[in-house]
Parts: sequence; C-alpha cells; structure tokens
Amino acid sequence: MTRFPAPRRWPLWALGAPAAALAQAEVPPDPVRLPPVVVTATRTDAAGFDVPASIDRVDGTDVRAGRARINISESLGAVPGLQARDRQNYAQDVQLSMRGFGARSTFGIRGVRLYVDEIPATLPDGQGQITHAELGTVGRIEVLRGPFSALYGNSAGGVVQVFTEDPEGPPRLEFGASGGSDDTYRLGTNAIGVVDGLGYVVGASRFVTGGYRDHSEADRRLGNAKLTLKPDEQSRLTFVANSVALPLAQDPLGLTRAQFEANPRGVAPQALAFDTRKTVEQTQGGVVYERRVAPEHMVRLLAYTGHRGTEQYQAIPVAPQANPLHPGGVISLSRDYSGTDVRWTWKTRLADQPFDLVAGLAYDTLSEHRQGFQNFVGTTLGVKGSLRRDEENHASNTDPYVQASWQLGPQWTLNAGVRHSRVRIRSADQYVVGSNPDDSGSTDYEATLPVVGVLYAVDDRVHLYATAGRGFETPTLNELSYRPDGQTGLNLALKPATSNSLEAGVKVQTGDWGDLNAAVFQTRTDDEIATRSNVGGRSTFQNVGRTRRTGVELGWSGEWQRHLRAQAAATWLDATYRDSFTTTVNVPAGNRIPGIARGSLYAGVAWLPPTGWRGGVEARYLSSVMVDDANTDAAPSYAIASAHVGYVLAVGAWELGGTVRADNLFDKRYIGSVIVNEGNGRFFEPAPGRTWLASVTASVKF
Repeated sequence: MTRFPAPRRWPLWALGAPAAALAQAEVPPDPVRLPPVVVTATRTDAAGFDVPASIDRVDGTDVRAGRARINISESLGAVPGLQARDRQNYAQDVQLSMRGFGARSTFGIRGVRLYVDEIPATLPDGQGQITHAELGTVGRIEVLRGPFSALYGNSAGGVVQVFTEDPEGPPRLEFGASGGSDDTYRLGTNAIGVVDGLGYVVGASRFVTGGYRDHSEADRRLGNAKLTLKPDEQSRLTFVANSVALPLAQDPLGLTRAQFEANPRGVAPQALAFDTRKTVEQTQGGVVYERRVAPEHMVRLLAYTGHRGTEQYQAIPVAPQANPLHPGGVISLSRDYSGTDVRWTWKTRLADQPFDLVAGLAYDTLSEHRQGFQNFVGTTLGVKGSLRRDEENHASNTDPYVQASWQLGPQWTLNAGVRHSRVRIRSADQYVVGSNPDDSGSTDYEATLPVVGVLYAVDDRVHLYATAGRGFETPTLNELSYRPDGQTGLNLALKPATSNSLEAGVKVQTGDWGDLNAAVFQTRTDDEIATRSNVGGRSTFQNVGRTRRTGVELGWSGEWQRHLRAQAAATWLDATYRDSFTTTVNVPAGNRIPGIARGSLYAGVAWLPPTGWRGGVEARYLSSVMVDDANTDAAPSYAIASAHVGYVLAVGAWELGGTVRADNLFDKRYIGSVIVNEGNGRFFEPAPGRTWLASVTASVKF
C-alpha cells in the first residue's frame, strides 16, 4: 500500500478539538494495510469491492463515536441513495426510504427489507420496524441497494441489516450515560467477552425524552443478547434474543404550514384533545446453526419467533364514529410471528474457475389479532371505549431461492439468482354486529424474481459492473385494512407493484485518495401503490399505474494514519408518476412522487484515535420534498451541520471517556420529515433547532 498523505494537510481545527492536542496525538510512522471490507449481503462472505452491487457497510465504531445512540438514522447519512430521517415522533418510528422505495409509509418502514442479527424485522406482508436494534452493541450495519435486493423477496426496494458485534477477547463491561436538550437522557450498559468457549454480548439501555415538540414525550427500554459457541470444529451455534418496551410515546401529529410557521414546537389541537399516543412491547428470539458438512459444503439453519403488542390512540372525531361501519379511533394489535430459513452453500470450481452456489428456502408467518375501539367514553376523549372492530389476520410467505457467483476468468465475474415469492393473506372477521357485515376474505400474491449481474476488473483498483433484476411489493395488512369506498373489510382489489431495475457502476480504490463508488440506475414500476386518501388516521390505497425512478449515487471514503477519516455522499433522484390518476384530486403524469428528495449531500471528517482527543464535524443537505401526489406544497430544502469533541483516557484496565455533541449548529428552522398525503394538510413534522448532548462512558477489561 502506498503511503497516505500526512494528517497535517487537513484543517484539524475543524474537528472540534484543540489543534495542539491533535498534533501531539501519537500516530504510527507508516500506514498499515487495512483488511478488506467484508459484507454478507449476497449471503456469502465477500469483499464489497468484488460484488456487482451497491453495498455500504457502517462499522459499529462509526455508529457510536460521538453519537447519541438513539436512532439508526444517526449513522446512515454517508450511505448514498438512502434517506433516513428522525421524525422526532417515537410513536411513528424513523422514516427510511431507499432509491425512492418506502417514501409513502405514514408510520413504520415499508418497501425496504430489515434484518437484525439475520432475523427479519420486516413481516411477511412487507411492513417493518427497527426500534429493537440496540445501537450500543452494534458491530456493523450493511445496506444493499439496487436489483440484487429482490433476492430478499417481497418489498425489497433495498435491504438494511444490523449485526450485533461478535464476542471476542477477554470479558469487558461498559457503562454509559448521556443527557441533553429537551430533557433527554440515555442510560446504557453492555458486557462482551468469551469464557470457556462461550461468547456473549449483552446490552441494555433506557432512553427518555421530553420531546422537542409539545406532546412528544417518550420512554423506550431495550435489551439485547447474543451467545455463540462451537460444539465442534465444524459447527457454530448462535442464540439471539431482544426486547423493546415503549410504555409511553406521545404523538404530536403533523402541522399545517401555518401552524409550523407560527410555532414549530407546537402540536395539533386534536392531539391534545384525544391524547394521541402509542405503547409497544416486543420480545423475540432466534437461533442460527451453521455446520460445514464437507470441505466445500456448508449448511445453515435459522429459526425465530416473537410477539409484538401495540396500542395506538388516534385523533378521529366523535361524529364519524357514529357510523356503525366505522372501526373506531383506538387500534389494538397483537402479533405473533415466526419463521425459518434453511440454506446450503457449495464452494467449488466450474471450468477450473471459482464457483459458489447458494440455495435455500425461507418461510415466515404472522398471526395478527386486530381490534378497533372508540376513542371516547361519553364526553371523555382519549380513552378506550366500545369495541368496533375485531378480526384475525394471517400473512405468510414461502420463498425458495438460489443464487450463484462464477469467476469466468481473471477479470470477469458473473452473479445471478432467482427467488420465487408467494405471499398469502387471510382475514377472519369476528365483529358481525347489526349492519356491520362479515368482512372475511383472502388473497394470494406470487412472483418470480430473477437477478443477474456482471463485474469486470479493469485492474486491481478499478471494477466496473452492471446488474438487472425484477422485484415486487405487495400491499401490507395496514394498506389493505380500509377500502376507498368507505365500506368495511379488506381492500382486496389492491394488486402488488412490480418493478424492473437496471444499474451500472464503478468501484475505485485509489490508495492515497480513498475509495470511490459511483452508480447510475433506473427502476420502472407497474401498478405502483399510492395513497388514495389519508384522513382521520385512516389511510386507503390504490394502484396508480406506472412510475419511474432514475438516479445517480456517489460515495467516497478515505482513512489516513488509522485515525483520520473522511466521508462524502451525493445522491440525485428523479422519481415521477408516468401515468395520470385520481385521488381526491386529479394527479397529472410527470408529477414528483411525494416524500422523496431530489438531491442530498453529506460530508464528514473525524479524528478517532483509541485514546486522547477525538472529534468530528459533519454537514448534510436535503433538497425540497413534495408533500402530496398533487405537488401542491413542499418541505423546503435545508442544510445543517453538527460537531462533537471528546477525550478518552486509559487507566490500567479502565477506559474513561467523555463527549459533547451539538446538532444543527446554526439553529436552522426546517422541516425534518413529511406525512405524505395527509388529508387535513398536516404534512409537516418540524426538526429541532440547535441541540446539545453530553455523554460519559466507562469500561473495564477483566
């Protein structure tokens, strides 16, 4: 490896630590060759540089260094093509969209497949959430974009996988506490190590905030455990378990433009009247067994199960609930889910060239008990009233898949795969009262999803690739829950959206100047699922014909003398409807798909030695975002900056650290996220002004 430029060529004062202290930091005299960045997004360990797909890996140190460790959106800014936004509303989770997929979700995450320690966090219907990821113990986050995402099945416009760090080395115990603006604090602890062959990573945290906006308090408690052992030299067994409890998450709802301009910290009056809020409790566990049955054959068995309970109070006026067909203003969900994934990997040679083959079968199932209640009793609002909906819903998927990688020669590699996905949805109505009829029903969705990609190695530093694939996205149970005509029962007329994607890219390892990745892509979708109406907490959906997403992504990262890191990312995305359609208004062809920024930029630089002074700065820019299909209004573009500075001190077996962080340094007033097609015009969710956070940590090795 060639010698990297010396850190003194960078403006070290920008790192937020005293320049003199940085200059005195101990730096190795010679650069050290770093190990290749290995990813598992294609289900086999491979260097990301050698895979014909857009893949980014965020290491656990970057997830935690100088960050609050509260939301996954904190550490994903440097991933091009991904928009991750903290809504400042813990009743609704973060907003996550990838290359324009998932932008329409009013709550939770859809259109993007989510995994935590290989256990799906996306249910068979395509709806997901990631509140149970404990960031204090994350080892890495992998993000896969583009056609190869389809090999993960339904609603895979992209894939985000969170992995707990692997236990290794002597036992270590860590404690951490942080506190800052808006009465926010987080307490966390974790333990990691290996004892008599048993590896363990255990973490727990509690996060409490008063909220930037009125009526936005939240209390979240997380626990996560990972145990590993090797029964023999040819096998490995991993147990994972986690839980999340959200006993309080107030929902301030969105604001109209007039309300935002008058008071961005305000709350919709309806939220106060009905005390809009959400509670969640989830527990799940899983096991992964891997065994090498022969030098070239590996089998892997995954099984998991879990339960999630949710109760949400919405701001639906009393008058509409007088209709005997109305499902009420309180949603109560009890969900039991489980699944298995059986996989076989064969590494051999074909025509005297390396050849890898992966074949597997995934089966996931969800049983949901959905109830609806009135959100009032007499004249008292915001309390659970009479039962208005009661049904048992079931969703499952059965997905066989096969994929292969074949190195055709010194410069050419071929990757291909196919997945056949079948999603079944059933609903059994248990509320047949008076004029409310039996709304039981069922539907099946099925698709075959092929993907092919080729990589050409120009030389050891430049790789070119091109991929093509087909994907599909089924309606979720939530999107099927209400019919546009106001009648009861599931909206079984909804069809899945199907898409065809093309991508071409280049990956460059420049040595002195870091690594550069660039990609151009286009996705054409038929039967796009879009919002028909969104009023009173009830969203209905319809198929609206063709859409097109065309974009360019650039990502760059560099590392000097181990400790000085810099990253930059840029995305341009044109996402438009190609057919006209009608909601409550006429939407012409050519309108922008709402919820998607056309352009985004990220830049960050950090000095992160193991001990001593450390710090960093970062800046983000997001262009305007349309709020509805008719493109009647938009959240304006904005640019913000953040900085952190800290010190780490080693004392014997102890390591002590402290960090101070400031976000939105210039106190920019801006809209952090939008609620797409909100029927009352409450589109806007304001972001905080300037905020600060102070953290302390202490860890000890035994």
